[in-house]
Amino acid sequence: MRPIKIIFVIFCIVFGCTCPQVAFADLPNTIEKVKPSIVAVGTFKKTSSPQFVLRGTGFVVGDGNHIATNAHVVPEKFSPDDPILVVQVRGDQGTLQLRRALLTKQDVEHDLAVLTIEGASLPALPMANSDFVREGQQVTFTGFPIGGALGFSPVTHRGIVSSITPIALPSGNVRQLNEKLIHRLKNGVFNIFQLDATAYPGNSGSPVFNPETGDVIGIINMVFIKSTREAALSTPSGITYAIPVNFLTELLRQSAIR
Repeated sequence: MRPIKIIFVIFCIVFGCTCPQVAFADLPNTIEKVKPSIVAVGTFKKTSSPQFVLRGTGFVVGDGNHIATNAHVVPEKFSPDDPILVVQVRGDQGTLQLRRALLTKQDVEHDLAVLTIEGASLPALPMANSDFVREGQQVTFTGFPIGGALGFSPVTHRGIVSSITPIALPSGNVRQLNEKLIHRLKNGVFNIFQLDATAYPGNSGSPVFNPETGDVIGIINMVFIKSTREAALSTPSGITYAIPVNFLTELLRQSAIR
């Protein structure tokens, strides 16, 4: 039995170390396919310095002239003197282009927004049915972490869905209740994806996708969900949350965007 045990140990070591690499074997090709659909969402004002200010990440959906992102990424009010809403895309020659964007539809309860952009259509990302997402499933997301500090080249992170959990009021005393949390309680709860990969400011609105196919299963949220889930913590964690993409699919359906 001794040789059999040795072979079994070697098998476990070899395949235990290589399985993650095998699972992400298609990732380079997937990233190459996904990156043209990733845009930087921000504001532009010619007289400001810098002229473009990043507010978050978005990705192309539908007919190629619509962008999905978080609702909190879009400024709440505009006046004639305010910067205009734009998305920054990378052209065929690698040059950065700014395109004006207009808010078309939003779902405040799930912190989602759909923008319409000017110009030629861009490649849209396919969306999966997020009801079939499972805990332990490997995922990736691409966006613009830490604002423009790292430049405006999309950055990809990978990890797993560590938990599928409902948004609910955190445990604590009555002093920790606030208007947002009470509003969330009144309007019910919904499941979110908790990821073990770290997202950063600027990643809000980044698509979470299948590393093999590029199909979107969720949207990174760095403000809305984190403030709700971690309101009782004095020191916020590095946990990343994502909104299931089915809420976005429904929003696009309501807007007749395909």
